[in-house]
Amino acid sequence: MSDSSAAHTAAPVLDVWCDLQCPDCRSALDDLRALRARYGDRLELRLRHFPLEKHQHAFAAAQAAEEALAQGQGWPYVEALLGRVEELDRKGESFLVEVARELGLDAEEFDTALIDGRHILIVDADQAEGKAIKVTGTPTYVIGGERLDGGKSQAGLRERIEEITDRLLAEGA
Repeated sequence: MSDSSAAHTAAPVLDVWCDLQCPDCRSALDDLRALRARYGDRLELRLRHFPLEKHQHAFAAAQAAEEALAQGQGWPYVEALLGRVEELDRKGESFLVEVARELGLDAEEFDTALIDGRHILIVDADQAEGKAIKVTGTPTYVIGGERLDGGKSQAGLRERIEEITDRLLAEGA
């Protein structure tokens, strides 16, 4: 019988390179939910920031997501934002604080975080790493050393991620 704590630390990591103002990333949410439902904590989903220049609020949204993570609501916040990219387009940064308030997070702290730029280094570092591994669009997934580009088409990507995850879990067992 395997030690469950050891299995937990060896969970494969799926890096999800994302622009939080990107409609393609929104359509990836169903895949991410399905992966979370199938694997639970046996697969670590890790949000990586790759705000695209064409989306003027994406950089601020990435910082806001980091603040949500600091307040313990990273993925719920990301899902709430992605579900309403048109509102983010329209309302801009005030919408980032509005969503935080709706989720019961400390909205004033969000406002302050966006002003003082406390999360900029994390976003910059993710973006630099993304460029270094040739991420060009979002969503892009990296798991087990393989890069899967969902910016062009997401057809078949979840199945591919599941194949790789199953293989990594079998190798780690």
